[in-house]
Amino acid sequence: MEIITKQTYPVLLVGSGDLTAGVAMCLLKAGHKLDVCTSNKAAFNRLFKRHVNAQEKNTSQYYNLNNVNVSDTIPSASDCKLAIALTSENKNIKQELIDKLETVLKKDAVIAINTESIPLNELSNKCANGKRLIGLNWTEPAHTTFFLEIIAGEENGDVADKICELAKAYWGKDPYIVQNTGIRSRLISAMAREASFLVDNGYASFDDIDRACRNDAGYYLPFSGNCRYMDLMGTNAYGMVMKELNPDLSKDQELPNFFKKILDNGGLGMENKKGFYTYSDESIANWKRTMEKFSYQVKDIIKKYPFNYNKEKISE
Repeated sequence: MEIITKQTYPVLLVGSGDLTAGVAMCLLKAGHKLDVCTSNKAAFNRLFKRHVNAQEKNTSQYYNLNNVNVSDTIPSASDCKLAIALTSENKNIKQELIDKLETVLKKDAVIAINTESIPLNELSNKCANGKRLIGLNWTEPAHTTFFLEIIAGEENGDVADKICELAKAYWGKDPYIVQNTGIRSRLISAMAREASFLVDNGYASFDDIDRACRNDAGYYLPFSGNCRYMDLMGTNAYGMVMKELNPDLSKDQELPNFFKKILDNGGLGMENKKGFYTYSDESIANWKRTMEKFSYQVKDIIKKYPFNYNKEKISE
């Protein structure tokens, strides 16, 4: 299979919402010609325009918008060598989209789909050509963060390697490759489960949890990650703490009661003002603006302290 290795090759992007608009920014910046298939063209265009304006304001980077074609239908035939799919975390929805993409793409085209909790082999086993399928998980805002999680299968490590090269060279990412199952969501979910346990049992409030995370973990994680930080602070000390705490950490298999109530009430967070906190239209707009500004500022800081440290030698 010929694998995409150039940023000049066209890409088919299928998805909706803010994440899709951010991914489109990454691909456009890299130089790809881009076909976007989205369920709501007006919403995508609005989000995309906002990202373009913010990018040009913050980085003096300008884009050739003629390279983007937006449609609400997947083309009946496509010359794209890479299709990136962003769906909700539903196995049937993902499989249906993969099946459709396989019918319109050429045999050597790669399909990269987000999958946070569904093992890749559960999707690839039902594909006509499972070797072309990889997992590709992004995070918001996709065009200002360095995060990209690539999930490889047993027989397509070469595909994952090529996408990793592309992401490093042109997409502005610091990607990593894992096998069959993503790790980002597992790490986040472990922290969220313990936080939920503490709230549900009256040890802490939502605000307490956020302050503890922001003012400690949020302070060092952009610099070093968990493992490097434990080395910096004293690996043995953390080992002793974990030895004592691990037996007491939450092992809940179900969501806590307060979380169930949020979900039963249709909670989508800021999207519909129903989440852990309450919001007004004005506060949501302010959070969005602030998050956008912060994403550019923290990106500049992270760039000053690169994670891979050039063979352990840290520049002055």
